Formats: sequence, structure tokens, C-alpha cells
Amino acid sequence: MQYITIENTSLHVSQIGLGCMRIAGISEPKRETLIKTALNQGINFFDHADIYGGGESEIAFAKAFGKCEDTREKVILQSKCGIRKGFYDLSKEHILSSVDGILGRLKTDYLDILLLHRPDALVEPQEVAEAFSILHQSGKVHYFGVSNHNPMQIELLQKYCEQKIIIDQLQLSITNNSMIRAGLNVNMENDEAVNRDGSVLDYSRLHGITVQPWSPFQYGMFSGTFLDCETFPELNDTLENVAKKYHTSKNATTIAWILRHPAHMQPIVGTTNQERLIEICQATDMCLNREDWYKIYKATGCMLP
Repeated sequence: MQYITIENTSLHVSQIGLGCMRIAGISEPKRETLIKTALNQGINFFDHADIYGGGESEIAFAKAFGKCEDTREKVILQSKCGIRKGFYDLSKEHILSSVDGILGRLKTDYLDILLLHRPDALVEPQEVAEAFSILHQSGKVHYFGVSNHNPMQIELLQKYCEQKIIIDQLQLSITNNSMIRAGLNVNMENDEAVNRDGSVLDYSRLHGITVQPWSPFQYGMFSGTFLDCETFPELNDTLENVAKKYHTSKNATTIAWILRHPAHMQPIVGTTNQERLIEICQATDMCLNREDWYKIYKATGCMLP
């Protein structure tokens, strides 16, 4: 496992984080094995959200992690808040109460990072700033970030927040590559040129914000994985050939494609399969050359202008 230091922090984190959305849906022994496998592979970063499993995923993680030998200080815990049933809520009161609930379920005194899960159309940035200051001063949260936010939404928050926004968690995979595709089709009159996110990838690089790709194996929103999917025959053939060239797996090659980008992103993988997780972690020891990176990109059907 390779490690990065998240900009504007003292956090030294694994290049790959384990997303814990689905762990409440597997058996207790499998949970313990998954977390131990992650730790043995060098993963020290675990991503949560208060809505995952209705809070049960955080409870399940805490119980399984409590049976591991690693201590709280050796791992980085990140969670998210702001999604409620049928609406979004980034009010001061909800952020504060959400964090108390998260800490209780995770059985910890503090979060290393708190993310605002989705933009709230009714957000009052001054309230967010007040909540962040209270949480930081109390020691309940050390650092702050967002998820699924565009540059202007981050700018609005940052205008009022004393604490630096250090993370933006965004959907990105080989097939869901609009952040990259728009940058390759500048000034073109085609669908690929549509800038759907305000150049959030370039913005993040300019402002020292670490991008955390979520669902790096998914196509669509949650349509399934593109690996071994008959919808993507050319992509799978290309991944297979590139994987053989680098003496590794398609799982590792998929993540290596993201890690090759110079933004130094930190993919969050949500697998609950320990064998697959081991393969994924091999990606941090790979470095795709330019030709292979673009070959994989074009295998999705994307054209270079």
C-alpha cells in the first residue's frame, strides 16, 4: 500500500479507502474478516455516512473493529451527514446532532473528517460555519469536507467557514468519466464537451482539495459494475490485456487508471469481498503509462477530439 498526505492536514492516509456502506448487510464473521483484511493490506482509511444502513453500518463497523488489534489512533474515520428521508438538511442543528449520533454509533470520541453528503438548496453557509467551529473547538471533528459539491458551492461555504474544505467526494469511474471527458473536449461542439460540474477536478487541484472517487467500479448511478459486464465488451477486453501486461488483475487495473491521474485522488472502494479487496490494493504499486491509460479511456467509447 502506498500513502498520501491529504493537503492542508497532518493526515497520512492509504491511497485507497474502504467504503463501509454495505457492511451491515454481511455476516458478523465476514465483517471482521473484511476489516482485518483491509488493515493487513495497509488500508487505514474507513469511509462512513449516517444514512448507510440507517446507521447500522457504523454500528456494525464499530463492533467488528473493536475485535481487531489496531487502535483508534492508527486509523482515519470519515463520515457524512446531511441526507434525511425525502430531503437534505445542512442546518446547524442537524449537523451537530448528526455528529453526536455518528460518534455514538462508531464508539469514538472524534471523527477525523466530516463531509457534507449532498448540497442543500436551502443551506445557510453561516450556519454551516457555526457548526464546523463548534465541532472543531470541541474536538469532535478534526477536519471538514464535502461530497458531490461543485466549485461555486464550495466557494460559498469557504467564504464563511474558518476551517479549510479538504475533501470533495465525487462519483468517478472509467465509465463515469465526465469530469475528465469535458476537459479533453474543450471548445468542441459535441456532447462530450458539456461541462457538467464546473471543472471541479481542476478546481480541486488548484485549491488543494483531495478528490475521493466513489463507486469506482460502477456505471450509471448504481447500475452495477462494468467488470465482466456484457454491455462493455471492448472495455473488458482492454482491461484484461492491460492487466496481463502489468501482471495483475482487472480489479487492480481499474483503480490504477484512477490513481494514474495527477490529481492524486483517493478512491473509496465499497467491496465486501476480501479476495477482491486484496487485488484492488495491488493498484497502488502500479503506474500505467500514457498509452495504456488512454487506451482504457477510449475503450469506453469515448473519442479523442
